[in-house]
Amino acid sequence: MAAITASMVAELRAKTDAPMMECKKALTEAEGDMERAEELLRVKLGNKASKAASRVTAEGIVAAHIADGVGVLVELNCETDFVAKNDDFLGFGKTVAELIAKNHPADVAALSALPMESSTVDAVRLALIGKIGENVSVRRFVRFESANKLASYLHGTRIGVLVEFTGADEQVGKDVAMHVAAMKPVSLSSDDVPAELIAKERSIAEQKAAESGKPAEIVAKMVDGSVQKYLKEVSLLNQTFVKNDKQTIEQMLKAAGASVQKFALFVVGEGIEKRTDDFAAEVAAQVAAAKQG
Repeated sequence: MAAITASMVAELRAKTDAPMMECKKALTEAEGDMERAEELLRVKLGNKASKAASRVTAEGIVAAHIADGVGVLVELNCETDFVAKNDDFLGFGKTVAELIAKNHPADVAALSALPMESSTVDAVRLALIGKIGENVSVRRFVRFESANKLASYLHGTRIGVLVEFTGADEQVGKDVAMHVAAMKPVSLSSDDVPAELIAKERSIAEQKAAESGKPAEIVAKMVDGSVQKYLKEVSLLNQTFVKNDKQTIEQMLKAAGASVQKFALFVVGEGIEKRTDDFAAEVAAQVAAAKQG
C-alpha cells in the first residue's frame, strides 16, 4: 500500500477544504490516488452532513441585505466562532440573504427549497457542512418590504438590526439601528411589549415588594411603579437615545420629523443552549479514532 504523507493530505485538503482526518482516510482508501480520494470525499459529503446535523449550532453570523425597497436579516448558525469567520460560510450567508429578498419565502423550510447554484439552498448547506466539517443551519430570517425607507446595522457579524422608518434624513435610520443594537429594546412602544414579559416582570416586582413588609396598598403601588419603569426601559420610543442622553428616541424622531414603523433585532445564538465541551476529552477521542483508522 502506498505511504500517505502529510504533504499528500495537505494537498487534498487544499483541493477540497475537507477536514484533515477525512482527507487522510480518503487517501488511504484510494491507496494514494489523489483523484480517486477527491471523488471519495465528494461522495461522503452527504453522510458527513447527516452526522453533523445533530450537533449544537450556537455560533454564527447575522447577514443583512437591502435593495429595491426590500430589507432582510438572516441568522445562520455553526458550531464554533472559527467557522463563523470562514469565507465560504460568510459567502453562503450573503447569498441566502439576497435570495430571501428576491423570492420572499414564507419560512425557513420554503427558503431551504429555493434554487441555488444549480441545486437548492439546503443541498448547498449540506455540501458546506461536508466541506467545513461542522453543522450549519439557517435559524431564522425577517423580510421587510415597504415604500418607506429601510436601514440596517451590523455590529460585527453577531448583532444585526433592520429598521423601517420615514423622514428626510437618512442618518436617522442608521442612528436608530445602532441604538437598537446597543440597547436591545423588545418592542417599538410600551403597548407592544409581549404580555408574557410583563407578567414575568410583575411577578418579580411582587416578590420584591412583598419582602418590604409595607401595607398592601403601598405594595400594589410599588409593583405598578416597577412595571411601568420596566416598560419604559424595554420599549424603543421611551428609551434614552444613546447619542444624546437628554432625549428619548421618540423626542429625537419628532425633532427630525421622522418616525419608525418597526424594527427587527437578531443576536447570534440568542436562546440557544450552548454545549460545554471537555476539550481534553475531545482531543483524546480524536487521537484514539485516528489510531483506529
